[in-house]
Amino acid sequence: MSAPRDSITDRIFSTFPSGQYCLPALMRILEVVESDAVPSAAVECTARPHMYINPAFVAEHAQTPGKLLMLVMHELHHVVLGHTRLYRRIEGNDNLVFDAVINAMLCRLFPDAEYTELFTDLYSESKYPECFLRPPASWHPAEPVDGGCETPSALQGEERADLAALYRELYMGKGATYDELREAFARHRSDEGCDEVFLLGDHRAEGEGSSSDGLLEHRVPVLLEELQRITEIWPQPPDPLSGRSAHSLLDGTNRRPPLSNRSRLHELLRKVADTRGRGPFRTVSNATTSVISAVPRADRRSVVSGALGIRTVLYRSDLVTRRIEAKGSRVHVYLDVSGSIGNLVGPLYGAVLSCREFVHQDVHLFSTTVANATLAELRRGVCKTTYGTNIECVAEHMSTHGVRRAVIITDGFVGKPSISLSAVLKDAILGVAITSGASSRTALEEFATHWVNLTEIKS
Repeated sequence: MSAPRDSITDRIFSTFPSGQYCLPALMRILEVVESDAVPSAAVECTARPHMYINPAFVAEHAQTPGKLLMLVMHELHHVVLGHTRLYRRIEGNDNLVFDAVINAMLCRLFPDAEYTELFTDLYSESKYPECFLRPPASWHPAEPVDGGCETPSALQGEERADLAALYRELYMGKGATYDELREAFARHRSDEGCDEVFLLGDHRAEGEGSSSDGLLEHRVPVLLEELQRITEIWPQPPDPLSGRSAHSLLDGTNRRPPLSNRSRLHELLRKVADTRGRGPFRTVSNATTSVISAVPRADRRSVVSGALGIRTVLYRSDLVTRRIEAKGSRVHVYLDVSGSIGNLVGPLYGAVLSCREFVHQDVHLFSTTVANATLAELRRGVCKTTYGTNIECVAEHMSTHGVRRAVIITDGFVGKPSISLSAVLKDAILGVAITSGASSRTALEEFATHWVNLTEIKS
């Protein structure tokens, strides 16, 4: 009996260097589906995003871990770069430009042959324009522009000297811009073979949910937010293209004014308290209050008193007022007070108190044990800690008290929970606020439903 074949999802997880790319959190929102409906791979950018991967293509062209990694990274970069933001209308040459830039970026990030073989095996250096989709023979990004790497044979000759210079800049120089490549390809549009190049990734027409459609921040905000977060810590190539790292490009497409820590916590608490998104966290309702005044009112008591000949001086009436009420349950906040937090405890207390209308009446201070503190005690600076850190005490507290919605504020150095307590964290709606400076996401990566990064806090 033959051994069961690993799924493509399992193979993808095994291809990425451990701990470097935050794949567990990404795969929680991006489901991998094996499908022959796409030529190679495609991300469906809809409310519930999927990554479709053609198993036949993988078996033939991406059968090694290095090649599979490059295929997945190529498709993720299509989403990261949101290419339709660049041009009003996407034309055939534009898709070639996008793939040339992505492949050059990936080759600089993964220069070893086990990775670049995906491109060198798929594309020939003797054919134009597909030679732009692969690095030169005997290539390394540290080689100078006029070094030992040969110009592809398809670009040799006086008539293609401009293309050869652009190619060298793309792979061995400071990089070629989209517009430079676009204009050069347009000049040589009539050259044989321009429209016959097989392109990796998703190049469907706009409006079909493709990763090349624009407005990704509206169509798939969760996916774009997760990609923006993880590209911040992707290893950078030794000589990245100026202004073309994945994070710098994504950061420029979805830039917002920086939020204060209070705003970041407000946003996180709202998400945890009401993930169904049925409206604002607060709601307005009418409340009836009984008041007494000298203004005559036809209330029951005054009518009876008048019938008995008793003069009424004060009258009772009902006053309808508008009341603003919080929607959803207050959130349980677990605040790290271990030794590694140090002098940040006071500022973190202030941040929590500024959001007190969303917070459960008891704030749970944790180190190796959980100690409750009221908001009044928090205001007085009461701190109960053993100075160590262990996330298991948080999971045990949540299990014992049936906590389903919680926010953990920590530097992330909290250890790993046992299998049974991991289930408690996975089943909860969990928000994590990570302090700035020396911090880590690794321990809580697989459990967090929502993340925020707190900005620098003055101790």
